Amino acid sequence: MPATDLPLDVKLMTAATRALAALFAFMCLGAFSLWAVRHPVWSVKGISVHGDVVHQNAVTFRAQLATQMKTSLSSSFLTVDLQQVRRLFETVPWVRQAVVQREFPNRLRVTLQEHQAVAWWGEAGSGQLVNDAGEVFEANPEDLDGLPELAGPRDQSATVWVLYQALRTDLSRLDLGLDRLELNERGSWRATLDSGAKVEIGRGTPDELQARVQRFTATLSQLTQRYPGALESVDLRYPNGYALRVRGVTTVSDSDTKPQPNTR
Repeated sequence: MPATDLPLDVKLMTAATRALAALFAFMCLGAFSLWAVRHPVWSVKGISVHGDVVHQNAVTFRAQLATQMKTSLSSSFLTVDLQQVRRLFETVPWVRQAVVQREFPNRLRVTLQEHQAVAWWGEAGSGQLVNDAGEVFEANPEDLDGLPELAGPRDQSATVWVLYQALRTDLSRLDLGLDRLELNERGSWRATLDSGAKVEIGRGTPDELQARVQRFTATLSQLTQRYPGALESVDLRYPNGYALRVRGVTTVSDSDTKPQPNTR
């Protein structure tokens, strides 16, 4: 008898039987897949760490991440959340970035990029450092002698670092070292030289600030020949000159110029 001639109840029963068979097959496939995924052969057996590991080692990671890693690796190798593992590694001091990949059949590969410290943020030994991208990070103070100090609003750390590099280059032409650069809450800049001398730079755009320092470095040798002595302080907040204090002598490079506050 043609299928089109079958009674309606037979058609419905046939359709229901096929649907149930398909559902059963799907459930069996799901159960098998779940069993396969949870099989011990797929459990994570180890993690290999590569890249920048100057400040970290296996013992350090084990001590700091043991509890969290047990939770993160409780699932199988195939279902482990790589982003969660990445975030865990990035909570470790000195770790700037982590890339986590699966290595078949049952290992994870973690590639680390560490912070490259270039300066202290705030005071030396504070536990806050600045990396070569101008980002502030926290780490235990180590043997980091010789790093300069940068300070200011934390969201301006990259700006402070960029200006520090520019001013350091200008000052180095006179063998002057730049030990500290600070941006205060009013937007005014102050530098401290390696001799301890304070340099008031004032407010302005980076180009304006650098122009003031370049004007100072271009004429300093002439003034120091005339007024020998240890440099104590410099005030660059003059429109056409600067004030210079040498031990035992105070002078202004342009005697007709008076300081005017910069409201920028």
